Amino acid sequence: MYPVTLRLHKMVEFPKAQWRDYALLDSGNGLKLERFGSFAMIRPEPKALWTPSMPEAEWNRLAAVRFKPGAGFGKAGKEDSGTWERLKEMPDQWFVQYPGEGFRLRMRLGLTSFKHVGIFPEQAPNWEFIYRKVREAAGGVPPEGRAIAAPRVLNLFAYTGGASLAAKSAGADVTHLDSVRQVVSWARENMEATGLQDIRWVVEDAMKFARREAKRGHLYDGIILDPPAYGHGPDGEKWKLDELLFEMLRTVRAILAPGGWMVLNLYSNGYSAALGETVVREAFGLNATDNVAATVQADNAAIQAGQYRMISGELALNDQFGKALPLSIYVRLEL
Repeated sequence: MYPVTLRLHKMVEFPKAQWRDYALLDSGNGLKLERFGSFAMIRPEPKALWTPSMPEAEWNRLAAVRFKPGAGFGKAGKEDSGTWERLKEMPDQWFVQYPGEGFRLRMRLGLTSFKHVGIFPEQAPNWEFIYRKVREAAGGVPPEGRAIAAPRVLNLFAYTGGASLAAKSAGADVTHLDSVRQVVSWARENMEATGLQDIRWVVEDAMKFARREAKRGHLYDGIILDPPAYGHGPDGEKWKLDELLFEMLRTVRAILAPGGWMVLNLYSNGYSAALGETVVREAFGLNATDNVAATVQADNAAIQAGQYRMISGELALNDQFGKALPLSIYVRLEL
């Protein structure tokens, strides 16, 4: 058991306004109008419960493409495939850049049959956190003049690799895992486009891999998890978030090095930041009765004294009319 939990108030975080290659232009009526680079698009968004600020004609004037969902889209936490209706000429693939604090990512986008385009822009605050944590570890003072080994970071359910690229940009030894080979190939394209190299690519079921790493005694300085509500491994392994999240976190605990950090991101409807924080705390055996309020400065000092920090909140997007669209919850744990 760790002696004390230092908790900050739950936070809502947004991508920084300086990100010129992305903008949420408007939202409402279960839709969002977004711009990625030079191209605007209309996509379903069940959480946009309000009325759009712009008229439909203006949406259609701005958008280059609209996603048309198939029957049953979004039901029971699953997404049926759909089709894209082109309203203007645009390429099937294009690139955007993300200007981080000390790093820059270049990522290829494309129109997939499940409404996704290759990045989740609300994840930018997590990319910034990951970069900072790796830089802190990579920039430490080596004992007795020895060189510091690159921090080892494991990205599970890693998709097209925004978090992997942020960690690699900061100097980490990155293992990127996803169960879909085509998605891992996409992530490799993003690595090369960003000017990076030597990420370790793994196409495997995340639970199987984590259990095997635990048996081998392999440890990571940072672990990133962004599990879906439902999914399948490459050999048909079934993933259901409600049933397997706690077990996955218990396994992650076994492979997270002392003094390491973890980022958990969850998109599943009905999951709150408080629930995410509780499941992490219980999986890691952290003491809830010793919680104390703390400022960021006091918290950082306490981590050095062998305590830990946990912060949870929501990742959201702001449209240009000031409507906040919350999309996922996060929990960040620093041991």
